[in-house]
Amino acid sequence: MFGRLGATEILVILILLVIVFGHSKIPGMMKNLANGVNVFKRELKKSSKESEEKSVKAEKTETKKVKKTSKSQKKKKVVKK
Repeated sequence: MFGRLGATEILVILILLVIVFGHSKIPGMMKNLANGVNVFKRELKKSSKESEEKSVKAEKTETKKVKKTSKSQKKKKVVKK
């Protein structure tokens, strides 16, 4: 239904927007919309970086735990002999 907008329909919509909001308010609204989208993208990137850092830290701590347990097991073997 809405996927087949022609040039005249788009022109009518634009004219109605200018009538309803006025020609001075539309650029401000578009600027605010663009700023909102940019902030949203920035926060998505920030959260994905934080989650990657958490997973890397978790992997490092697990490898340290494995190394510590293997060292303690070696010491126990040496003591048993």
